[in-house]
Amino acid sequence: MTQRAIYPAGLSAGDVPMKLSPAILSHGHLFLTGMTGSLPGGAMPDDPQAQFRFAFDKISNVLSAAGASFADVIEMTTYHVDLHQHFDTFEAVHATYVTAPYPAWTAVEVSALRRPGALVEIRVIAQAP
Repeated sequence: MTQRAIYPAGLSAGDVPMKLSPAILSHGHLFLTGMTGSLPGGAMPDDPQAQFRFAFDKISNVLSAAGASFADVIEMTTYHVDLHQHFDTFEAVHATYVTAPYPAWTAVEVSALRRPGALVEIRVIAQAP
């Protein structure tokens, strides 16, 4: 089976400054690049809840471009700056996106993320529809 890059509507390979795809479809699975909660222009909201929602919304858009949804997510890894300070807020936002059966989930605390001001980066693997 060949691999195929997935781009949400309005985004193409030429729009991504780094050499990466938002997702790759391979062998019946979608492997999404880690998403932070930056705004479309790249600014990072100061409000943690807004960051978390934007990150999940970006993931939702990529999943949708492949014909999938959060119901298809089988594994999620989250990378957190100040994990204990923001985890309750993150978990509350997370709970509005996922449904049973819930994906496997690993949360990891890190000292920093590539995007300045980012509090979380979320990476998911989903079953392709």
